[in-house]
Amino acid sequence: MSLEVMKKIKSGAVVRVWEKTKDGDKERLSRFEGLVLARKHGSEPGATFTVRATVAGVGMEKVFPIHSPKIDKVEIISSPKKVSRSKIYYIRDLSKKQTRQKLGSSQEQKAATAKDKEVEKTTA
Repeated sequence: MSLEVMKKIKSGAVVRVWEKTKDGDKERLSRFEGLVLARKHGSEPGATFTVRATVAGVGMEKVFPIHSPKIDKVEIISSPKKVSRSKIYYIRDLSKKQTRQKLGSSQEQKAATAKDKEVEKTTA
């Protein structure tokens, strides 16, 4: 993982992690997209970041080592707007609506505004 991406992984960021998984003899890439709850241990070899996503209505968290060879790439979808804490574990207890209010703009709002702009272009 590049140094630039490592520095951008902060609490409140929405990321997409491409992880190498082994299925029998084959190796494939699996994607996990969610909100970064915490980043621990800076940039040392044991550094990790925790990502939370809701899959089929169930909250799911994964802890990824930053320097793991199993991570193919990390895409930063959106950077945090206003997060007052370095560990945002309190998000676990909030509803989706409350989470959007706490973190400011969200990925869904950006997608909705992009769709509105496309509709405006087609009607104009």
